[in-house]
Amino acid sequence: MKIALLFNFNPVWTGGIIYLQNCIRILKFLDPEDKPELLVFIPPQLKHYIEGIDYQKLEVIDWNFPSPKMGFLESLIRQENLFVRDIIQEFQPDILFPQQNFPVSTKNQSKDLAWYADLQHKYYPEFFTRSKRIERDLRIRFTLKNATDILVSSEAVMNDFYKWYEIPSHIQFHTYRFVSIVDTLPNLNAEDIRKKYGLPEKYFMVSNQFHRHKNHKTVFEAMATLKRQGVPIHLAVTGRLPLDPASAYLKELQEILKKNQLGDTISLLGLIPREEQLLLMRQAKAIIQPSLFEGWSTVIEDARSLQVPVIASDIDVNREQLGDTGFYFPPHNSDTLVRRMKAISNRQFMRDLYEPYELRMKRAAYELLGIFRKIR
Repeated sequence: MKIALLFNFNPVWTGGIIYLQNCIRILKFLDPEDKPELLVFIPPQLKHYIEGIDYQKLEVIDWNFPSPKMGFLESLIRQENLFVRDIIQEFQPDILFPQQNFPVSTKNQSKDLAWYADLQHKYYPEFFTRSKRIERDLRIRFTLKNATDILVSSEAVMNDFYKWYEIPSHIQFHTYRFVSIVDTLPNLNAEDIRKKYGLPEKYFMVSNQFHRHKNHKTVFEAMATLKRQGVPIHLAVTGRLPLDPASAYLKELQEILKKNQLGDTISLLGLIPREEQLLLMRQAKAIIQPSLFEGWSTVIEDARSLQVPVIASDIDVNREQLGDTGFYFPPHNSDTLVRRMKAISNRQFMRDLYEPYELRMKRAAYELLGIFRKIR
């Protein structure tokens, strides 16, 4: 089987990048006779994201995809999908994944496997500009018209498709709950990394980009309550800060920090190297995932692979992901979050909270392979 992997992502969307990185790396857990051939089509400016991925049947191909607007326009005029036409003609893959651009149907022997992360814009339209909502909605409608197979990361996302759209009879949904691969952590001293960022021995951690739906606000409000109560709890926060220095959301968070004098209890670390982030996560008392909305949380998967407790917002997808192993709080209720944080006083580092790592990895690898085989 020859699979064309389309590394066609906006560089600022680390969620999509990590998702496809993991899809490549998870296939290493297949038995040798089951491993497919992978052709990675990637713009040169993104190549550093796949450096160091060790997969025997991997070929990396420099590729410049059309811009979304011009690609759609020209494809519609010519009535052929210019996002993948040349890849199909030159390389003849069995499957193209994750195919996110369907201006027209791709009528060829290669099978398209679409992927859509979530329908957040339907639940929180206020988090998007009007033009972005229109763009997302049009992209989905083109996909439903011209695709045949759509991969989603959770049952919650699939249910949302049926809730918000009329699904044509030719569409087949496939659910793949990706996992985080963390067995390649560098030979770094976790204590040195902790000291590098000025963190105390015990701390909680949030690792999300600074988008409003990630809901840092509730966590910061919980930290303010803990400080007023005299509870010595520290919070490390990693993630890309808003590109706009005048971001209203960032200003709102900074006001909470200033008003409650949280500078000594909350460390804003920004975007740090992933290997250092994972080492800090592994030593945390717990990971807090406060999001208002997720398709499938990379942060929770990281925590599961590292055997770290998770305090998560009580939303459907987090329940689907963590089950009864999670500690939940209503996403806008900082008082319940305070109680959850105080309840996790001493983490038992040698205790496994989730199923064994190797078992999860192998199961996920064969689940993904099973989807490829089914649509081929």
